[in-house]
Amino acid sequence: MVSREHKRVLHEKLQILRSVTNSQALSKTSIIVDASKYIEDLKKKVEKLNRDIACQRSIVHDISSPLVTVEALEKSFLVSVFSKESCPGMTVAVLEAFEELGLNVLEARVSCADTFRLEAVGGEIEGEVEIVDANVVKQAVVRAIKNCRESDEDF
Repeated sequence: MVSREHKRVLHEKLQILRSVTNSQALSKTSIIVDASKYIEDLKKKVEKLNRDIACQRSIVHDISSPLVTVEALEKSFLVSVFSKESCPGMTVAVLEAFEELGLNVLEARVSCADTFRLEAVGGEIEGEVEIVDANVVKQAVVRAIKNCRESDEDF
């Protein structure tokens, strides 16, 4: 049998867990389920931060590489690109990469005067069965920029 003291301590710990995870649940099971979801969200945030840090470190080592970040939204992606060097056709190359992946450009902002900056939201085309991964989008954009630069050097 569980003592009253043990029950009280367990109740206090559950209430602390409830408050830390911003849970509105009242039952023990629901509090634990909410805490589990909260931990999963934290894991995803840590993974994203680690990817961003790794990306930033790679830029420090290779200034000529473009900084490309892709954030998965509900049914779309937020793609941010920054490159110290711009070349003719870079915007088109990135947009074609979107198209090859089956993504519609829902909104985009581009600046390509001295540096190249692009922020775009790409959504999956209605009716497409294949789900696109954020890493696949990032690799396609980086590859498109690299190909654009290489073709610019050929001229």
